[in-house]
Amino acid sequence: MSLLIYKLLAALLLLITAILAVIYPIKARTRVTDHRFMDLGDAFASGIFLGAALFHMLPDANAAFQEALGHYTYPLAELFCAAGFVLLLFLERLTMNSEHHHELTIPYLAAVTLIIHSLIEGAALGVNTALATAMIIFLAIFVHKGSESFALSIILCRGNHLSTKSLYWLVGIFSVMTPIGILLGTVITSFLQFKEAQLIAAGFNAFAAGTFLYMSTLHHIHHHQRMHEAEGMVEFFCLLLGLGLMGLVVLWT
Repeated sequence: MSLLIYKLLAALLLLITAILAVIYPIKARTRVTDHRFMDLGDAFASGIFLGAALFHMLPDANAAFQEALGHYTYPLAELFCAAGFVLLLFLERLTMNSEHHHELTIPYLAAVTLIIHSLIEGAALGVNTALATAMIIFLAIFVHKGSESFALSIILCRGNHLSTKSLYWLVGIFSVMTPIGILLGTVITSFLQFKEAQLIAAGFNAFAAGTFLYMSTLHHIHHHQRMHEAEGMVEFFCLLLGLGLMGLVVLWT
């Protein structure tokens, strides 16, 4: 299978996954409070995000910068990674601040945060020219996409002031952002010289690694606070399982 066909199939599959995950909450339009299976799946996905960022994306970005720029000493990959991390931290800070002062804005800020993250992760997959790396990033996105879509739809449905039309618009935009990111990344790199494409891929990989790190750490902790310690430990071991899986994939790639 060619890399282009793989990316197109990945974009289609991620779009279908995002749409399927929001059907029930939107149709039910209710406050659902217990999603134990989804929580465990999200913890597992957080481990995959963490492992993909640390074991694959950052090392790949560093290697690409070294190859394209020669011997350089400034930590460019770490700089881009920090930028991605801080961007999502800033957006989530806005959401938390609005919780106390402007409750009506919470669904919109949550949607914007996840839309930006979805576009970045899609672009990170699209700019990659190595099939193995693209498959790893796809796995990280795919495992997380369902729970992320489900969580967003719950947040939007809880905003009772939202019209059905606004709800469908926000969910629709979120659902297509990752496929759009994949297509944009693919198109951009295909029209650039090898060195330029390599630098863009390295930058996107590092930047997306920062967003992956955020989603698997601070975002995960904020949205998975448990009253019972035993439940929290189960989620922690699910996260470790995802992290360990990414560690094993390093041996394959």
